[in-house]
Amino acid sequence: QVQLVESGGGLVQAGKSLRVSCVASRSISTINTMGWYRQAPGKQRELVASTRNGGATNYADSVKGRFTISTDSAKNTVYLQMNSLKPEDTAVYYCHARPLLRDYWGQGTQVTVSS
Repeated sequence: QVQLVESGGGLVQAGKSLRVSCVASRSISTINTMGWYRQAPGKQRELVASTRNGGATNYADSVKGRFTISTDSAKNTVYLQMNSLKPEDTAVYYCHARPLLRDYWGQGTQVTVSS
């Protein structure tokens, strides 16, 4: 099992930056895939970015070039650096982990981008 705790959300103006963090309860080097999803009101949860052991990363087209996912194994933490934020990035951002075949989710952190 793994517990995930997000932090770093908040209210920010369009064009600004924000970084959200996710601390895992176990070594992230033992987790095959970690990532960030988001869910806006009235919409389905969608993948924002993911990273696999070995370093491969994947991004939604809507955030490519603006968002960067990174990890710090010493802190068991995954980050999502969000630059050039847009109002359409407003959503609850969820940390996701898949050690093997089971999915684990954090409680979510709200990111609101004002125009």
